[in-house]
Amino acid sequence: MDAVSYTAQWTAAARAVETEREDGWLIRDELARELAAPRGFDLLDKYGGGGLLPYIAIRTRFFDDTVTDVLGTGEISQVVLIAAGMDARVFRLPWPDSAVVYEVDHGPLLAEKRARLARLGAAPKAKRVEVAADLAGDWVPALVDAGFDRDRPTLWVAEGLLFFLSEEQATGLLRTLAAASARKSGLAVDMVNRTLLRSPISRGFLDALAEDGTPWLFGTDEPEAFLAGTGWQSTQVAEPGQQGAGEGRWPYPVQPRERRGASRSWLVRAELR
Repeated sequence: MDAVSYTAQWTAAARAVETEREDGWLIRDELARELAAPRGFDLLDKYGGGGLLPYIAIRTRFFDDTVTDVLGTGEISQVVLIAAGMDARVFRLPWPDSAVVYEVDHGPLLAEKRARLARLGAAPKAKRVEVAADLAGDWVPALVDAGFDRDRPTLWVAEGLLFFLSEEQATGLLRTLAAASARKSGLAVDMVNRTLLRSPISRGFLDALAEDGTPWLFGTDEPEAFLAGTGWQSTQVAEPGQQGAGEGRWPYPVQPRERRGASRSWLVRAELR
């Protein structure tokens, strides 16, 4: 599996650690430990200082809640997981009978994930459709060929992805999602700010990622404006530790938004403008 696929393994390892907490856990993912093989836990040990473990737990819960809330309105039943990796939401969340979940990622990763899930006897709780595609190319036709309906509102989930892209690539991806979306579509996405990418506190983690071929490239200090420039209107922008985003679990104080120079991670819900 290539370097990008290994990032899916260490985030799965982080979900396994959260699942195995004796109390106070934010998410349950009983498949995560098996999906983290072969390198997930080794990489988590390598990267896992600071707030990485609580961040992934908080982010996972934020995205879980977004999926549950959006589908609970009854207006959206079509969900696309972009760079789905070893995500197991379709196997562990409650889904309405009408839900269809498309998982978009590299073909070899999807094949490996399918084989592992089959060995575990895991059964999806909604219709699950794999879409093998290269996100660096024109991948929307493959999604449409798999059954995606551009005329139906969609919830797009891009978790743990944008910071691996350049600003041009991140902008292009979100504009692609907007162009493929029907009215009332939604988006869940996370980002970091530019300070975090320059901070000495983050340096060890970021250098380790770069050495392994998966550098973090993109950050924005104004997530609302960035999203607006790609066709999306933010409806919630939260930082870890705030209400609805791991309040009580984030080990650091949440800095006021107006304070300059603070490292920040953004957890965002948005809708098509």
